[in-house]
Amino acid sequence: MIPQTSLIKLRSIVGGENFLDSAEDKIAYSYDGTPLFQQLPDAILIPRSTDQISQILRLANEEGFGVVPRGSGSGLSGGSIPVENSVVLLVNHWNRILEIDQNNLTIWVEAGAITGQVHSAVEALGLMYPPDPGSSTICTIGGNVAENAGGLRGLKYGVTRNYVLGLEVVLPSGEVVLTGGKSVKDVAGYSLKDILIGSEGTLGITTKVLLRLIPKPDTSRTMLALYDKLSDAAETVSDIIGSKITPAALEFLDNTTIRCVEEYAHLGLPTSVESLLLIEVDGRVSVVEEDAAKIVQLCRQHHALDVTLAANEEEAVRLRSARKGALAALARVRPTTILEDATVPRSEVAPMLEQINRISKSHNLTFGTFGHAGDGNLHPTCLTDERDSEEIHRAEMAFEEIFSEAIRLGGTITGEHGIGLSKKKFLKTMVGEPALEMMRKIKQTIDPNGVLNPGKIFTLRPRCEGPLPTNREQIKKLADLGAFT
Repeated sequence: MIPQTSLIKLRSIVGGENFLDSAEDKIAYSYDGTPLFQQLPDAILIPRSTDQISQILRLANEEGFGVVPRGSGSGLSGGSIPVENSVVLLVNHWNRILEIDQNNLTIWVEAGAITGQVHSAVEALGLMYPPDPGSSTICTIGGNVAENAGGLRGLKYGVTRNYVLGLEVVLPSGEVVLTGGKSVKDVAGYSLKDILIGSEGTLGITTKVLLRLIPKPDTSRTMLALYDKLSDAAETVSDIIGSKITPAALEFLDNTTIRCVEEYAHLGLPTSVESLLLIEVDGRVSVVEEDAAKIVQLCRQHHALDVTLAANEEEAVRLRSARKGALAALARVRPTTILEDATVPRSEVAPMLEQINRISKSHNLTFGTFGHAGDGNLHPTCLTDERDSEEIHRAEMAFEEIFSEAIRLGGTITGEHGIGLSKKKFLKTMVGEPALEMMRKIKQTIDPNGVLNPGKIFTLRPRCEGPLPTNREQIKKLADLGAFT
C-alpha cells in the first residue's frame, strides 16, 4: 500500500475533486478490456495540467510508488491494469482537438481525444486519418500511440506509427519533452517519438499528439465473399495481393464468428458457410471499379459461393458491421472472452488458421477466429468461463501453442494489442535474450526507479549493490523477482 502521507500529497497536487479513492472507484479502475487480470489501485488521479503530471511523477520517484496511465481502458493486453503500490492516472478527459492545419495536412489533439471523433472531424473537411482500430468509437489517440494500434485499414494505409509526426510527453522523471513536428523530413538525432510509440506507457505519459492526415479517397466499394473452405478464402487473399491490388480492408471471419454475428446482428448471413471475406477498395472512381471487378473475378476463381457488392453506402455499412461486430457477438456466448492477435506472414494465413482449429479441438475449446487477413493479423478468440479453472488452464495451454505456431511460421505473438501483462512470458521466446536485455536497458535508463507502468512488457531485474547474496532465502526472493532470468 502507498503510505497515507504520499496519498495526501497526491491529493494536494490534483485537488480533492480530482482524487478518487472510494471502493467503487477502485473497482472501476482495477481492470481494462483484458480478461483474467485485476488489481485494485491505491487511488485514481485526474490531473488537469501537464505540470500536475510532472509533480505526480517526481513524487513517485521520491516516495517509491507506481503510476499507471489510462485512457479509455479498452486495451487487450492488460497495459492499463494497476499493479501493487500504484495509482491510476487518467488522461481520457484531455479530449480536445487543438488544431487542424489543412495547409500542412496535420492535426494536433490531446491524448484523450477519441479516435472516431478525430475521424469525423477531419472527414468533414475532405481529409482522412487512416488508423481505424476496432474500438475506434471509444479508444483514445494516446492509447493508440501507446500500443501502436492498427485496425481494418492497416493493410493499405499502415498503423498509428505511420501517422504520428510529433508528441508532447512527460517522462518518468517528470520532465516534459516535445519531439517531432510538422516538417515532412526530420533526422535531427535519434527519433525519440519512434521509441515512445508502442512503448505501452512504460517510457512516458503522452499529453498531446501531432498526426499526419491524407486526402480522403474519392470513392470506395465494399464486398462480401462467402466460402465453404478456409483454404479457398486464404488463397483468395494471396491472389488479391499477388495481383498488385491493395485493398483498404481485407478481413476474415470463420464459421463460429459468422454464426455469432448473425445471432447478434441479424444481417442475413448464411450460417452454414465456413468463412467469409469482407473486402473494401478505395481511391479514384475508375481505379476502384477496375479493382473491384478484378477482386470479384478472383473470389469466384477460388470457389466463392457468393460475392455481394454493396450498392450504396448504407449497404456498405451493413456489410462492414459483420466484421465490426465480431468481438461483441462472440462475447455474448460465454462469460469470458479471451481475444488474442497472433500474426503471421500473409502466405502463412491458411496454415495458421488450420493450426488454430487443430489446437482448439485438441484442448476441447470453442474458438472464433477473425481478423485482418490481408496483413496476416488474426484474432483467435477463446470463448470460456474464468470461474472454471480447469478450462482456463486448457485455454492458456492452447494460446501457448498458438503463439508457438505463429513464431514457427515466421510471425509474431502480437500484431497490434501489445505485450502488457498478458504476453510477458512469451516475449523472450519471440525476440531472444539480447533484444530483451536491450529493452530492459532502455527502460532502466529512462525510468531508473521503475515508477511508470511497472511490470508491463517485462519484469525489471532488481538493482543489486555489492556481491550477490549467498543466503538461500535471499537468492530465492531475487529469483522470484526475475533477477536471474
